[in-house]
Amino acid sequence: MRRNRFITGYSGLRTLAVIGVILYHFDPNSFIGGYLGVPIFFVLSGYLVTDHMLNSYDQTGTYNNRRFYLNRIKRLYPQLIAVLWISATYIFLFQMNLLAKLNQIVFANLLNVFNFWQINNGQSYFERFANNESPFTNLWTMSIEGQFYIVWPLVIFLLVKLVKKKKRIFYFLIAVSLLSAIEMAILYLTKADINRIYYGTDTRFFSLGLGAALAVIWPVEELNPEVPKQQDRILLDVIGLVSFILLLVMYFAKAMNPQQAFAYCGGMLLFSLIVCIFTGVIAHPGSHWNQIMTNKLFDWIGSRSYGIYLYQFPIMIFFESKINNLGDHPILYRVIELVLILVISEVTYRLIERPMSKITWKKTKQYFGHVFDMQAKNYVKKIQAALAAFVLIFGSVAIAISPHVKAEDFNKSQLAQRIKRNAKKQKLDNAKLIEKLKKQKKQKENDSKIIKEAAEKAKSNPVNQSYVKYGISQLDLELAQKVQVTAIGDSVMAGSSNDLKQLMPKALIDAAVSRQLNVAFGLLDNYKRQGVLADNVLIGLGTNGPFSMDDLNRIMQEVGPKRKVFWINVHVPTRDWQRPVNDLLKQGAKRYHNFIIIDWYSYSKDHPKWFYDDHTHPNITGSKYYSTFITKTIIKHSKF
Repeated sequence: MRRNRFITGYSGLRTLAVIGVILYHFDPNSFIGGYLGVPIFFVLSGYLVTDHMLNSYDQTGTYNNRRFYLNRIKRLYPQLIAVLWISATYIFLFQMNLLAKLNQIVFANLLNVFNFWQINNGQSYFERFANNESPFTNLWTMSIEGQFYIVWPLVIFLLVKLVKKKKRIFYFLIAVSLLSAIEMAILYLTKADINRIYYGTDTRFFSLGLGAALAVIWPVEELNPEVPKQQDRILLDVIGLVSFILLLVMYFAKAMNPQQAFAYCGGMLLFSLIVCIFTGVIAHPGSHWNQIMTNKLFDWIGSRSYGIYLYQFPIMIFFESKINNLGDHPILYRVIELVLILVISEVTYRLIERPMSKITWKKTKQYFGHVFDMQAKNYVKKIQAALAAFVLIFGSVAIAISPHVKAEDFNKSQLAQRIKRNAKKQKLDNAKLIEKLKKQKKQKENDSKIIKEAAEKAKSNPVNQSYVKYGISQLDLELAQKVQVTAIGDSVMAGSSNDLKQLMPKALIDAAVSRQLNVAFGLLDNYKRQGVLADNVLIGLGTNGPFSMDDLNRIMQEVGPKRKVFWINVHVPTRDWQRPVNDLLKQGAKRYHNFIIIDWYSYSKDHPKWFYDDHTHPNITGSKYYSTFITKTIIKHSKF
């Protein structure tokens, strides 16, 4: 009875993890919660499995490993196989660009080694932005859980038989968990591959281990539902409240950003520890949190959480691959995706997960007997069987032909090669320019004199005439030769840095792939300390994710009120942060007199031919329009 009551309450905690994933899809600024759902699932798995095993050893002196493995197979594999074959069928019929390596992905998942496959086959930046993101990315967690389920019965057996005392078992599990967390931190600090750190079983074990350690000292069966002292009940509730608040704080804390060091150097460990404390409070039948986390909605979500987790990525990837204006209608499309995820999770729960968890050989024979009985009029079962056969056949065909499909190397695409060439030139040009700027003394020239000289040169000695057809005057082209700019950007700017440098030869351009806004803080500070931060600062960040007004304020404080900041808004229609980023920039323009938006979004949105297939990075022609538009805007408002 106590165990069943906790299972219901534990559904509430699983719901918290699912809500984190859902928040990630609805609000880009809460993306942190998306990956923090994983430690919650791991802690719960470690706690429940270990508690179940130790209870059996306490009661009977043994544990039925065969039954455990059989139950795990019936519980996990039907839905896993379904999502793999349904996705393979969809890929075969509608999105064949994802066929490459599909066979490896399927078998790696079936063998519970997909996290290791991810470490060796992590997708590049250009793949993610080329509508080629894998719909199976999230399944790495299931492989770690699968490995845990395989080895844990043996581990518990050895601990019970050799270590024996629960106190020693507890300390052993805590020690191994700490070693796992320390390994994660060391690998991060020594610049190991981030995929190795993020997906490694050894670097992720601490969440499972802490849950297991909790089961040793806090077994469900021994928790007294009748708390004798009122102050003890209050203490339980207060601890639950504090841990719940801390969980929410860490859900949204910037320090837990998976691109920050803190997440890997103790952040995830701390979060897992708080989850353990909250789990312990929920597990106690005498706490009010047990009742709070027990309701029909949480019970429904908790029971479908496995399906929700499995199907979320395929639905999002497949849905978003068919639309090119997600950034214009982010809420609408996220609602559609959420409805699809919940509906498909419910359908597969009823048709696959729940019946297959109770499957027997006898029931299997009866089912096929009904399906192939031509006299029977059970059309619902026959239609279900036909759909299953369709998925099985086409999914298997997709997997079978996958080895013969050559994967496109996006790192060798025209865009990637352009950025690579530009990066080399950028590095050399910047070194020369920085050396020159350090030596020269700042001289304030008269703007009217500069314009007059530029007008004369435009007539007698025009420059960059080939750019005039992209919407810039010869006078602006001449003025651009004089303007000094410090530019910091991401891959969009990196792909066009050669054109920008051609137009503005005195510009210091620092652009690279996969940049978030937080990179700008250190770069601006570095250039300021060197004394080479120009009076005109160009920012081209926001393509790879949203940022807050606090981040923008920090940029403006770093730059100072005497410099002008030109910020290129984003054209990234396949990402839901397009509108939030651009709206935030509008707020910044209202707040700061020296903040000027370069409205690349409005200028380019009706010109799809200016972009590569990712709808984000300007192609060779688009780069000309991008660079001339930026240059023209800077000249209009710049400080010479």
